[in-house]
Amino acid sequence: MTTTPSLTGKTIVLTGASDGIGAAAALELAAAGADLIAVGRSEAKLAALGDRVEAAGSPRPRLIAADFARLAAVRDLATEIAGTVSQVDVLANNAGGIWPERTTTDDGHELTFQVNHLAPFLLTDLLRPQLEAAPAGRVVGTASEAHRGGRLKLDDLDWADRKYSSFPVYGTSKLENILFTAELPRRWTGTTVTSYCFHPGTVASGFARDSGIIGLPYRTFVKRFLTTAEQGADTLVYLASAPASELVDGAYYFKRKLKTPNGTARDPANASGLWERSAELIAG
Repeated sequence: MTTTPSLTGKTIVLTGASDGIGAAAALELAAAGADLIAVGRSEAKLAALGDRVEAAGSPRPRLIAADFARLAAVRDLATEIAGTVSQVDVLANNAGGIWPERTTTDDGHELTFQVNHLAPFLLTDLLRPQLEAAPAGRVVGTASEAHRGGRLKLDDLDWADRKYSSFPVYGTSKLENILFTAELPRRWTGTTVTSYCFHPGTVASGFARDSGIIGLPYRTFVKRFLTTAEQGADTLVYLASAPASELVDGAYYFKRKLKTPNGTARDPANASGLWERSAELIAG
């Protein structure tokens, strides 16, 4: 990674922080002076991350465990953050996963859709007051080139009426991340909050460890040819720290450069429809 601008005085909420590119980003953001709130599913992994940050010479971040498979946990997370800080300068929605079989959460949603899109949509909505309280709040989302294999269907976001296949379902959730990023500036007009997302590359990490053949490259010798966690985290750190004048609001990035997503991701009607449907789901 190149030198990161000082983030002293900035509060950054980073989800999916305990492993992979999240952990790599956490180390870099903390080293740059950010007041970091690190969120992950595993308390043990979060504690280990805190130890790594301290060992690197940075203050221990605030560590909060939250399972995005439960929307109640997302609401509790937002309440805890709001009770701790008055503003959030950066919300990095990095948590995500892929699962080999269709699983329904206790909230009644397909697991990949909920964890990768609906939960971060809800968290962003709940933290809107804190993002707006910052001088220039921003939302950064971890998307993927896998979006090009996604199949958006607004009347079946939970894949109840379609054949389940893990990679298209995952790709669709990443497509939804890009659409959400593009729609946020249109929905939050009149605020100073900006929104960006990025493709981290195919990262050699614990991602998809339980996902059968999809996760095979992450567990075998092939991983030596993949992007490192530090390389994958670089654009996340860049989007969290670069001056807004360098960035394009609502855009998709790869290796710190603008990248054009597929046509489905560029359609404002898709973005608007997804936003409306997601808002209905979190209200219910």
